[in-house]
Amino acid sequence: MKCPYCKHEDDKVVDSRSSGEGYVIRRRRECLKCGYRFTTYERIEQTPLMVIKKDGRKEEFNRHKLLNGVKKACEKRPVAMEILEKAVDEIERKLEEKFEDEIASNAIGRMVMRKLYSLDEVAYVRFASVYRQFKDVDQFMDEVKKLRK
Repeated sequence: MKCPYCKHEDDKVVDSRSSGEGYVIRRRRECLKCGYRFTTYERIEQTPLMVIKKDGRKEEFNRHKLLNGVKKACEKRPVAMEILEKAVDEIERKLEEKFEDEIASNAIGRMVMRKLYSLDEVAYVRFASVYRQFKDVDQFMDEVKKLRK
């Protein structure tokens, strides 16, 4: 590892800590030549998960996009941001555990709907109305009736 200050190639590790639920290692290093301290992070390099859209296009999975969709569904609802972050973490972890290179967007949508159903019924209906693209009020009301049972 080159020192970012003097570009010398020898350093020593002063401290190592696991972060990110064990998926990342943070190392504090010190240059043996100039004494400059710097931090490096080690992560497992993974093949990006590709999402197959409804029209057949493929795009790389985007956690930020997923979180924004969940936040939009929960807008002005009593659901803390911390809970939404954990929900998205859980969905992302399930996707990684499948060990697949590709997944259909509707499979991710179903996972989100299950999670929102357990968090907030209004957020669930909001997400479902966009995700399922209800054609009329009757379809929307059918979904609400299912919730009431």
